[in-house]
Amino acid sequence: KVVERHILPEELSNFDECFLTGTAAEITPVSEVGQYKFKPAKGCTTLINAYTEAVTPKKVAAE
Repeated sequence: KVVERHILPEELSNFDECFLTGTAAEITPVSEVGQYKFKPAKGCTTLINAYTEAVTPKKVAAE
């Protein structure tokens, strides 16, 4: 389930990962927000791989 909402600065200390999404950026890991540092891990990597697979054109075998 996806929930879109504003994030309060004090919530960042509870984050394991952080990323941005957008039309041009697609899914971009965030490494730092102020004093909080993040490393891309399984969640972010899984999302990036799933997104890439979904938007990459599939090759069609020649007849």
